[in-house]
Amino acid sequence: MREQFFVHDSAIVDEGAEIGAGTKIWHFSHIMSGCKIGERCNIGQNVVVSPGVTLGKNVKVQNNVSIYEGVICDDDVFLGPSMVFTNVINPRSAVNRRDQYLTTYVGKGASIGANATIVCGHDIGSYAFIGAGAVVTKTVAPYALVVGNPAKQIGWVSEYGHRLIFSADYIAICPETGQEYKLEDNTVKRTK
Repeated sequence: MREQFFVHDSAIVDEGAEIGAGTKIWHFSHIMSGCKIGERCNIGQNVVVSPGVTLGKNVKVQNNVSIYEGVICDDDVFLGPSMVFTNVINPRSAVNRRDQYLTTYVGKGASIGANATIVCGHDIGSYAFIGAGAVVTKTVAPYALVVGNPAKQIGWVSEYGHRLIFSADYIAICPETGQEYKLEDNTVKRTK
């Protein structure tokens, strides 16, 4: 029911796209048939959401992002301006590889910065933070902070996006929320 979400007059929403209540779709965007967009999402200007894409609730897609078949974003994901997903590992114009699309899963609460590139088949863990311009060529752990080309992990972040500084007993506290995190076996988990 189209009255449950907003679509700008210049945007195109194909028949068969599923769109949750409270979602907003802005200028010149194209939402294709067969995709699923959750409740309260914000789809910026000049965005393409391809068939087979799933966006969870409260996903923020900034301007100029193309989300290709094979991408699944969990709830509360942030996709920065002009960031890029790929879906074929070895594209060629003269070779049809539509049956070889790789899946990329972006975990709950993860943020991908402006102009970052996510090479297909590499998952992004929950609450991970991908820096602007990073090129992700391998799987990113939950809560990891990665930057550069190719992207390298330089630390850990809290669920609110603050860099975590671990004490000698491998405990860190988010400065904004007071949430406690534990680092063990190169894995971060929120404990409080």
